[in-house]
Amino acid sequence: MIKNKLFFYIVAASIFAFAPSHAQAFSLSFSWGNLKLCNTGRPNRVSNPAFKLSSVPKGTEKIRFKMVDRNVPSYNHGGGTVKYSGQKTVSSGAFRYASPCPPSGRHTYEWTATAIGKGGKKLGTAKASRKYP
Repeated sequence: MIKNKLFFYIVAASIFAFAPSHAQAFSLSFSWGNLKLCNTGRPNRVSNPAFKLSSVPKGTEKIRFKMVDRNVPSYNHGGGTVKYSGQKTVSSGAFRYASPCPPSGRHTYEWTATAIGKGGKKLGTAKASRKYP
C-alpha cells in the first residue's frame, strides 16, 4: 500500500512538473490620470480611471469594479460594472464613483475587478492599488 501511494505521488508530481503553464493570472492596472486634487475628505463623483486588463478569464461577460480606501475600508467609494467582449482596456467614463479624497496625508486605494460569467458566476478577481495624492 505504501509503495502504491509513493508511486501515485511520484507520477502526480511528474505530471505537474512537466505540464506547460500557459495560464497567467487575471491582472489589472490603472493610473489616476487627470483626476482633480481632492483632500477635503468629501469625495467628488468622477469618471473611473482608465484600466488595463490582462488574462481575463475565458467566459467573462462583464467585469465589476469596486474601489476601497485601504486606510478607511468602511467608506464606500462605489464602482461600476462594464460589459466585457475581449477588450484589453476599460476607458475612463465607463462608470462614475466617489473619488479618492483623504482629509489628511496620503491614502492607499485599491481597485478590485471581478470577472463574471454566465448566470453571475464569479470567474476570477484582480486587484491593483495606488497611493493618492
